[in-house]
Amino acid sequence: MAELRTNSKIEAEYRTRTKHSAELYERARRVLPAGLTHDSRTLLPYPIYATRASGPRKWDADGNEYVDYVGGHGALLLGHSHPAVVRAVTEQIGLGTHWGASHELEVRWAELINRLIPCAERIRFTASGTEASHLALRLARAFTGKPKVIRFMGHFHGWHDQVAAGSNSHYDGSVPAGVLPQIVEHTILLPADDPARVAETLNQRDDVAAVILEPSGGSWGQVPLQPGFLEKVREITRQAGVLLIFDEVITGFRWSRGGAQARVGVTPDLCVLAKIVAGGLPGGAVAGRADVIDQLDADVAKRNAREKIAHQGTFNANPL
Repeated sequence: MAELRTNSKIEAEYRTRTKHSAELYERARRVLPAGLTHDSRTLLPYPIYATRASGPRKWDADGNEYVDYVGGHGALLLGHSHPAVVRAVTEQIGLGTHWGASHELEVRWAELINRLIPCAERIRFTASGTEASHLALRLARAFTGKPKVIRFMGHFHGWHDQVAAGSNSHYDGSVPAGVLPQIVEHTILLPADDPARVAETLNQRDDVAAVILEPSGGSWGQVPLQPGFLEKVREITRQAGVLLIFDEVITGFRWSRGGAQARVGVTPDLCVLAKIVAGGLPGGAVAGRADVIDQLDADVAKRNAREKIAHQGTFNANPL
């Protein structure tokens, strides 16, 4: 991050109060690109370095106290260090942080999701929302036998290659640096809130596997969808035989106990979950129709004369 100096009294006060954060940032720049581990943690003139957090507040390396409106990038529905979460995690650490085996906790976790999320006939756990998005699209392509995916400008689905363009940059669908053009070619980027464009696109082609969207709209719901859009896209995709995927990383368990789909009454074929689903710890999941997700089951795939879809992940369904 380039050093920028201004005559701002606010910045001067910031620098005066956060000298230890400034020192940590200088150390970070020597070992981390831009001194950061996440693009959205960029702050000018430098980020604040947290040392602890409790409830809605956190404290930095200089002892300054803040009200945290971000809530761990949206993962902390219960706030920081909720006593029930601390007790459960502390107890589990004593039993093992990573068993690398099947366990009852993953069954209970999946049963809860199954009970709360309307589309969740089956659940597969991942280690992050990006991984869940990646898996959902792979399942959709395999199930339909079609290569392309429709997504919408400004809707974020992680940082993997097929969804790299159009969320924060490259709104024209051009190829971001480091991404294979062949992958971007299989992504159809449309403006949000125009169901007629979705219908027109699906009427003109038969190579689309899925439509993926954020049911809240783009940018954490700051660019909301018009009423009725989700219902129209659901009907359009159903008629076209195309899977509808809700990215509920933001809305899941926040808009309602059953996410956006329960609140608005529109059930997708698959949904992507992360953040709140893991209780503030790393984790994600794909939930949805049994016939789609059971492609991960070798016996079911064999009965249906399909190839089993591979999916691994060291920390899938971590017991913490």
